[in-house]
Amino acid sequence: MTTNMNKRAIKVRIEGQGEFEYPYGITLEEVSKDFQNKSQYLIIAGIVGNELKELRHTLDEDCEVKWVDYCSSIGSRIYKRSLSFVFVRACMELLSGCKVTVEHSISKGLYCEVKYKRPLNEEMVERIRQRMQEIIDEDVPFQKSRISVEEAIDIFRDYGQESKVKLLKYREKPYIKIYQCGWLKNYFYGYMVPSSGYLKQFDLTWYAPGVVIRYPRKDAQGAIPEFVDNPKLFKVFRESEKWAEILEIDYVAVLNDLIVSKKEAEYVRVAEALHEKKIAEIADEVTRSLSEKRLILIAGPSSSGKTTFARRLAIQLKVNGLKPKSISLDDYFVDREKTPLDELGEYDFESLHAIDLELFNEHLKALLEGKEVDLPTFNFKTGKREYTGRKIKVEQNQPLILEGIHALNEELTRSIDRYNKFKVYISCLTQLNIDEHNRIPTTDTRLIRRLVRDFQFRGNDATRTLSMWSSVRRGEEGNIFPFQEDNDAMFNSALFYELSVLKKYAEPLLRQIDNQNPLYAEAKRLLKFLGYFVVLENEDDIPKTSILREFIGKSAF
Repeated sequence: MTTNMNKRAIKVRIEGQGEFEYPYGITLEEVSKDFQNKSQYLIIAGIVGNELKELRHTLDEDCEVKWVDYCSSIGSRIYKRSLSFVFVRACMELLSGCKVTVEHSISKGLYCEVKYKRPLNEEMVERIRQRMQEIIDEDVPFQKSRISVEEAIDIFRDYGQESKVKLLKYREKPYIKIYQCGWLKNYFYGYMVPSSGYLKQFDLTWYAPGVVIRYPRKDAQGAIPEFVDNPKLFKVFRESEKWAEILEIDYVAVLNDLIVSKKEAEYVRVAEALHEKKIAEIADEVTRSLSEKRLILIAGPSSSGKTTFARRLAIQLKVNGLKPKSISLDDYFVDREKTPLDELGEYDFESLHAIDLELFNEHLKALLEGKEVDLPTFNFKTGKREYTGRKIKVEQNQPLILEGIHALNEELTRSIDRYNKFKVYISCLTQLNIDEHNRIPTTDTRLIRRLVRDFQFRGNDATRTLSMWSSVRRGEEGNIFPFQEDNDAMFNSALFYELSVLKKYAEPLLRQIDNQNPLYAEAKRLLKFLGYFVVLENEDDIPKTSILREFIGKSAF
């Protein structure tokens, strides 16, 4: 670490470490070497004055630096993106003429497909893994350069990457920044590690018809977690992809073309009709199994559209001649002072034990036995349960609907046998990608939904929503995702056109976060992401019952 005084020395304050002097023009990578042994995980980027910077970034003024490691949410994206680049290069070298697509997250990894003259098999995956390892061992730099849009179009047309070519016509700036790893040039939405040598931890798992790229995760203490199959979730992803192929809307450029040419209305109606059909199918399944399964449990992560789904399901059950009733888990919160605390010593309202499980199960059992129950009402102002004479009774032929984050956890409804429950898992599994190699994370779609909804209906600005998001995600990892495969039906609430609608609501909120705000880097990332979409101004074709209405308003519910 440099401590010698000189004319061109700059002061660098490292978060949690103190202030140090370095020569003018030093790179973040050089500085990071002095602090790597103090970091639990590998440092792969830095936040300088609230802006995310690659390790190649040079420091030319006094500044504050916060390190980004590969297990943080930001660092994990950089690591996965860089690993994807190496994967694409290895595939193109070994399987001449192949087309590689980066699809979606699955089983704590990244699912990709390789279109080739013969199907991918385990032997081919092992060859790709070995070639990736060779590229990583060579420590090839990721070189960034700025080129004209016209030059980029020529490059990607030569590679046969037409979705990139089509998207570039919506590029407002006349230039684009691309990366090069060895011979391969590519465009990725976001930063890279300095060189392939940073990607020492990875593995590939053949998952027909594709492959899962596996990488280190914080929930595995920086190691690569064990592969856990999620066949039901994968099936829903596959169904969504097939529908995208049928509609021929698989990439953002296609959606943009529809909106610009004002041809999106029919596709919006088809997407909404597909939702209605799926909900009707689930209602039919519930109806057929009603003699054994009267308790309908609905769970899913934040902003997946659980509330609207539950109400639309109730309507379809009524179409089938049933009279569903519902109860709210919120009314069974324990008194506030009895609420469990999280690791920061704050009330953990998302904990299973924030609910009075004994009382809830007592009431649940009584209701399904046909007894009348005096329901509590939780007073959120006083933090106490109250009884206001609100009574309910469920008849033998009436389904009882319960929606909440813990609904698939057997511990929540332990008084009822699993055989007597119909479980529905709902999530927003985006079927649209930016291009072949740049996916749209389902997490980002849900976050943008939540940004819009929380501002519209809960009085939260973007700073508040973004600051809460990491806590929400931790709650999902512990309370929702471990139970997602234990279901009788799954519903994908994503709508291919929704980000084009949400954009005009979300962008003004994100722009209010200035560069003095610690959340500026995240706001800037989301703004860049939304920048790929053309705004869909006309909302007349979005039904009042649409799940999207839960977030933008004017919902029939």
